[in-house]
Amino acid sequence: MKGKLYSTLPEFRFTADIEGTDWAAFKAMLKADSFDNGRSEAQYGQSARNSFMNVFVFDGERVIGNGRALSDGVCNAYIVDVWTHSAYRRRGIGSEIVRLLTEACPGQHVYLFTDDAPEFYEACGFERQGFGMGKVVGDWLVSGESLNL
Repeated sequence: MKGKLYSTLPEFRFTADIEGTDWAAFKAMLKADSFDNGRSEAQYGQSARNSFMNVFVFDGERVIGNGRALSDGVCNAYIVDVWTHSAYRRRGIGSEIVRLLTEACPGQHVYLFTDDAPEFYEACGFERQGFGMGKVVGDWLVSGESLNL
């Protein structure tokens, strides 16, 4: 999905378009805001390109938020990497990112994992469900395939 998104927050620009994204600047912004998980600039780009939907939020030319949805397009979707710059929190930006991502997945079970924000996601309509589990195959962020850049 690409293009401008229709947001309820007109003071910010929401877009699904990742064309021309400066991944080095994006990574630097995340790192400065303590939200970097160690991916390289190239890995951030590959993650975005391989996603069902991306949401980027801008204040002028500055990226102040983002999130991604992974989906099979039929029945299962997963929301990842929801971030709002700490200077912009509590203005509805994160909720709007989640709304846009979930509305792009009608009829699907949308799941997510959070360590530190369960109340935020509950306020977005998510319910705690069952018992999640995870596994890293091999070494974290090391892939046997090239990044196809």
